[in-house]
Amino acid sequence: MDVSNDLFVRWMNLEQRLVERFGKKPDLESVLFLIGIQEFGAIKNKFTKEQKQDLIHVAVCSLLSQSGYFEYERTDEDGWPHFKQLKAIPSMSLKDQEDFIKDHVLLYFQQSGF
Repeated sequence: MDVSNDLFVRWMNLEQRLVERFGKKPDLESVLFLIGIQEFGAIKNKFTKEQKQDLIHVAVCSLLSQSGYFEYERTDEDGWPHFKQLKAIPSMSLKDQEDFIKDHVLLYFQQSGF
């Protein structure tokens, strides 16, 4: 079986479930934003551009903690989670980076029972 084809099929299935849930197809950045909000644990009517970037960063750290690249360190006084990097992320092409993140997103949703 072609691994990239398997990833494509699993990603399309996730996108379809998110369309059913939210009414539109999210891109990867939107999915990371949703995960960031989930991990932050608070929903606001508005996030600043900087907060949106921070939420995506929280999502990436949370996702990559599943593979031992980061570990949760603490939550600051404003409720933001902080992570410590444990090992370097391998150098890879843009396409491979996207697939790497998508695979971690799929694992995240699988573990959350979505």
